[in-house]
Amino acid sequence: MNKRRTRQVQDATSPLLNPGDTIDHVGLTKIGSVSVRRRLATTAAAAILSGGHLIAIAQPRPMYFALTRERMLFFDLQPVTGSPGKVQMQLPRQLLSTAPLRKALLGLGLQTVLTIAGSEQAFALTFVPATKPDARALDALLPRTL
Repeated sequence: MNKRRTRQVQDATSPLLNPGDTIDHVGLTKIGSVSVRRRLATTAAAAILSGGHLIAIAQPRPMYFALTRERMLFFDLQPVTGSPGKVQMQLPRQLLSTAPLRKALLGLGLQTVLTIAGSEQAFALTFVPATKPDARALDALLPRTL
């Protein structure tokens, strides 16, 4: 992520910090997963409706994240400006852990699973090649899922 986007995410996070809380890392990831069936259905529907002139592919939602000493915050990515929008999710850091990083996107990107202790809910996080450093930083800052 470039310096300007990093500063924008830090600026969006700063007013939400509790006294004594600091930002450890900010980055960009795609959160969630899309099944092969849904990808094929979306692509086929777009091709049929446009007479073959348009192809659409369903993919996970890109979001900015900020990891602080107390929690992890996820921000919308504004479609027009690319800047961080509203906070979509806040998770307590002490309950978070990640699975080992593995290759994604034809071996170019990285992927992990963010797990919340005491919850059945987990989030697939995909990092495109440009955000691989964010994946490695997150992996180093959070404990490993057992």
